[in-house]
Amino acid sequence: MSNITGTPISAATAYAQAAKRAVEPGAGGEAPASASANFADLIKDSIGEAIETAKTSETTSLKSLGGKADVVDLVTAMNEAEMTLQTVVAVRDKVVQAYQEIMRMPI
Repeated sequence: MSNITGTPISAATAYAQAAKRAVEPGAGGEAPASASANFADLIKDSIGEAIETAKTSETTSLKSLGGKADVVDLVTAMNEAEMTLQTVVAVRDKVVQAYQEIMRMPI
């Protein structure tokens, strides 16, 4: 059985680390001037991690078809891919919702 790294605890730890990277309080509790660059890096890293999760799931699926992967590993990889996809869709929905709210604001 392979090493399972996609546990809920590791996901919570990853989210906490991402939150720390996103906004680090500067002097006076304000966000640093490079907050937009940090946010862009956060998004880029998150998308990269989502792609890697999908690739890992696909690789495990192919190994399973060849009889070289354990069923538990396959189910774990598929669940990780599903959770990642659900997270990406939820974030996308929130971004679209925020954009729509901004567009409704009077000028």
